[in-house]
Amino acid sequence: MSSLLEKLYKKIDEQSSFFWCFRPLIGISANRKDGLSCIEDTYFQLVEQAGGAPIILPVSIDNEYLTTIMDHLDGLILSGEEDIDPAYMGKASLSKQADREIVKVTDSHRDENDFIILKLAFNRQLPIFGINRGHHVINVAFGGMLYQDIDTHHQAVKELAPEFIATAISSDGLIEAMEHPEYSIYSVQWHPDAIVAAGNDKKLAIFQKHVQQASIFKKAKHLHTRIETIDSHTDTPTITQSFDLGIKEGSKVNLPLMREGIFDAVFMVAFVQQGARDDASLFQATQYVEERLSAVIAQSEKYNRFMEIATTPNDLRRIKQAGKKAVFLGIENGYAIGKNLDNLIKFKELGVSYITLCHNGDNDICDSAAGQEEWGGLSPFGKQVVAEMNRLGMMIDVSHATDYAFYDVLTHSTKPVIASHSSSRAICNHPRNLNDNQLRAIAAKGGVVQLCLYKHFINEDAEKASLSDALRHLDHIIAVAGIDHVGIGSDFDGGGELIGCRAVNELIGITKRLIAKEFDDDSIAKIWGGNLLRVMRNQLFSN
Repeated sequence: MSSLLEKLYKKIDEQSSFFWCFRPLIGISANRKDGLSCIEDTYFQLVEQAGGAPIILPVSIDNEYLTTIMDHLDGLILSGEEDIDPAYMGKASLSKQADREIVKVTDSHRDENDFIILKLAFNRQLPIFGINRGHHVINVAFGGMLYQDIDTHHQAVKELAPEFIATAISSDGLIEAMEHPEYSIYSVQWHPDAIVAAGNDKKLAIFQKHVQQASIFKKAKHLHTRIETIDSHTDTPTITQSFDLGIKEGSKVNLPLMREGIFDAVFMVAFVQQGARDDASLFQATQYVEERLSAVIAQSEKYNRFMEIATTPNDLRRIKQAGKKAVFLGIENGYAIGKNLDNLIKFKELGVSYITLCHNGDNDICDSAAGQEEWGGLSPFGKQVVAEMNRLGMMIDVSHATDYAFYDVLTHSTKPVIASHSSSRAICNHPRNLNDNQLRAIAAKGGVVQLCLYKHFINEDAEKASLSDALRHLDHIIAVAGIDHVGIGSDFDGGGELIGCRAVNELIGITKRLIAKEFDDDSIAKIWGGNLLRVMRNQLFSN
């Protein structure tokens, strides 16, 4: 071995002995020239200067290969050069000079590659930064339009993609930069890499911002591999009769999405609408819920390599260690019990962990926040239900109950209770939300409030409801009830979704926000399931 090579290897070994690489891995999309995937060195240099570890992404349309790569990235940069084929815009792109023939300088292979990696990155909630062509790719991918064949840029943003905002506009009215207000996505028309290379170090800040976001994402991914993450309320079993957890389309909660979001567990509830309370209708409601629960169990058998039904905190830990996803069972609307306490035993044996006592209408158990206050709280039968659920170790869910029923439950329950999907009434004045006194009362009982992501409960202007709004609810609940009494119950597939958080794979975005707000790991673990699991243990093991 030459002395030069020995010297190099010694340097490598010395650094390896004392240095652990915490740099986020930043993928950079490549150009294609003469059959080669390539990129200007400046991209690499600026990512390195900003504190990242750059890697070129070869131009490929092999989805399995690109998925494997994307699972390891912490950030994505979409680079510049060729135009995008106007066919990707769904309708003809517009020339700013109407009398000029539209010129296409495109590469269909690269177009497909860029749209694939952008989709894969977004599905995983990676921070995304677009430069020049990347600016256009992002805008088109999210539903915007481009100008075609203009003097200064050839292509440029004409109509912003929905939800994006312009952050820079040129003197001739072109959108020079844009970003999404909730997701970690931003882009620029110009080439900051070339500007920095020319001696203007101020533009390095754009790369530093991206690397900082990638560092947060890297930590969020690592945290999700260590802690147990639980969404306490999804309505997936009742969106269709033939739901399939192995298929990504058609639901906001399924195994592929849970994998992409590095998410461990969800409560899937069998929801039944409030109906008539005669014997035949009650029997039908019980049968329907039993069938929906059985359908979830059948999915666990069909996909036994990837998921299991969980009924205890220990189940979740075991299932996670096996590399699988966990599904807990719940019932939304105690209407399913009918007037027969034996149904509680049946549901417990099926694996049900909690029951939401009512839904949008009074029932034989209690009054609903959307009802007529028939009982003034719990009914006499409702008090028996509370006692029997305590005995069986089933969590009692007070979401949807009136304030009177809420306090009746806390008075009669010998164990902590949960609100599986409720938000703060002080932040959004909706009767389904909990006021500050209720938040304190649940905490005093040792229970937990699981923040709901249903837009009408998050912002009184529901169409503007965003993840940022939800974080304000979370902050308020923590301030009032304490960090030991809060969690997340999305209500996905039951109407839950916000700008910035629309499916289970996007829940890691909440973790990113919490890290950015300097929540410590223990607090994040409590929010993502630790508090709920504590209540569950209390139900199961305190008799």
